[in-house]
Amino acid sequence: MKLLKYLTGFLALIVVIVLSVWLYLTTSARGFSARARPTAIEAAIAHFVRDIAIPSDVKQQKNPVPDSPEALTEAMAHWADHCAVCHANDGSGDTQMGRGMYPPSPDMRQPATQQKSDGALFYVIENGIRLSGMPAWGGSGIDSQDSWKLVRFIRHLPQLTAEEKKEMEKLNPKGPDERKEEEEEEKFLKGQNINEPKTQHHH
Repeated sequence: MKLLKYLTGFLALIVVIVLSVWLYLTTSARGFSARARPTAIEAAIAHFVRDIAIPSDVKQQKNPVPDSPEALTEAMAHWADHCAVCHANDGSGDTQMGRGMYPPSPDMRQPATQQKSDGALFYVIENGIRLSGMPAWGGSGIDSQDSWKLVRFIRHLPQLTAEEKKEMEKLNPKGPDERKEEEEEEKFLKGQNINEPKTQHHH
């Protein structure tokens, strides 16, 4: 029994040493730049660690929010306003922020996300993922029911329609450049010259 315990501890130590050496060599070669892409080994380790970090009873939880058009509409608006900046409206992760993360935002339409349990998705939304760009939304003023609604929307991502994407674009937060462009378009539609300086009225 003692020998087995000794061997287990010894193997664990070897694994830690090997991983430490690998991490040192990887960091020496690539630095800490977020512009690099995670290696297959990094991705596999990160996926394994995230999986075992989620309590088994949480993974077994089922979504308490009924699958309804109302819940989906609310979640879609929430996603467009809070999540799309990194994950994109369609869940592809193909945004400037999403591509710049380390690791990059995943394509949530793919099996790696869609095959996770409702409870696992809820846990990630509520608690975030350490050493990544995924924040913890739980306890930040967002009701847990909203997180469950987002789980419903994540399940809907592979079936998202072009009309729904168009509707979500109206709900996305807008930067100064986008607001200026919209103002210029509005002026153009009203027949105003966008380069014409504003007339000042003197009294």
